[in-house]
Amino acid sequence: MFRAEIVGSMLRPAYLKEARAALEAGEMSVQRFKRIEDRAVDQVIAAQEGAGVEVVSDGEMRRFLFMGPITETVEGIEFVERGTVMPWATPDGETEWTAPAAVTSKLRKKRSMVCEEYSYARARARLPLKVTVPSPLVLYGFWNTEYSTAAYTDPFEMFADAAEVGRSEIQELVSLGCEYIQVDAPDLATLVDPRVRAWAEAQGMPTERMLTDGIDLINGMVAGIGGARLSIHLCRGNNAGMWMASGGYDYIASALFERATAFDAFLLEYDDPRSGSFEPLSQAPQDKQVVLGLVSTKSPRVETVAEITARIDEAARSFPREQLGVSTQCGFASVAFGNPITEEIEEQKLRLVADVAESVWG
Repeated sequence: MFRAEIVGSMLRPAYLKEARAALEAGEMSVQRFKRIEDRAVDQVIAAQEGAGVEVVSDGEMRRFLFMGPITETVEGIEFVERGTVMPWATPDGETEWTAPAAVTSKLRKKRSMVCEEYSYARARARLPLKVTVPSPLVLYGFWNTEYSTAAYTDPFEMFADAAEVGRSEIQELVSLGCEYIQVDAPDLATLVDPRVRAWAEAQGMPTERMLTDGIDLINGMVAGIGGARLSIHLCRGNNAGMWMASGGYDYIASALFERATAFDAFLLEYDDPRSGSFEPLSQAPQDKQVVLGLVSTKSPRVETVAEITARIDEAARSFPREQLGVSTQCGFASVAFGNPITEEIEEQKLRLVADVAESVWG
């Protein structure tokens, strides 16, 4: 059990963003680019270790999106002219975002991204190393009736193939000795919002099925996997400072805690009022850990130890304190562009997570 947790992604250094642009423009070789990726991984692992957290990741430096192990290494996904329009929000109000790609043919794994990530980072990290794998349901924005129905008659058939890709990645990680694997499932938490539920329903993804068949697919990705700590992370969307949904966990808590039984820990976004109360935590199994995502990665304001500790005290009225941990609410860069904060603020927020854990649990 870790008290001072991270979620996964870190801000990409400017030199890595510049190198990716040069690679895409044909101005840099893959060999040179990979060395620059290595340098960035070294940098962010050192930053996490220096901040005092108890577990680290490679910062997802090798991904363009947090869902890269599906979107960047699998056949069947292409850029399209008319992507699916999805509901999003900013501090200024509701907006929309158009997915740039869609599933256009059967999903087939080309290579493993997570094995490259883990194999390199394992040799660099001095702390336990976490690797993240996306939920198959994250492809709900890549389901497009204009392009996808030629390959799949139903979006849940697409999800099932994505789940098989995810499970194969998890099995490979375990075979390499990975001790901590996290499934990122923002798709589930966005269903707390009626606006998102209406959108998903219009795409042929009824909420009831997302919370039954969908969670079963996610749970099946890790069911029977031994030798590694397994967690699931939920947030309401994290895209360069935007979010997709608002609402407490009340709507999904029962389905989540009753069906996602193969996980050891639930990492839950709780950094602002959009996340609702802690009362749904009373439904979580007592043999699991709940990690509270109380430190925002969307805002440059650095919270205080006192205010985060008070929030943990509040949560402990719904779930045992000794089964709690603390983390950031999400990653710092679910997309390569990153959230609207600086690397200095990023490190301050990671140190805050470590300081709070030391204050609360010693």
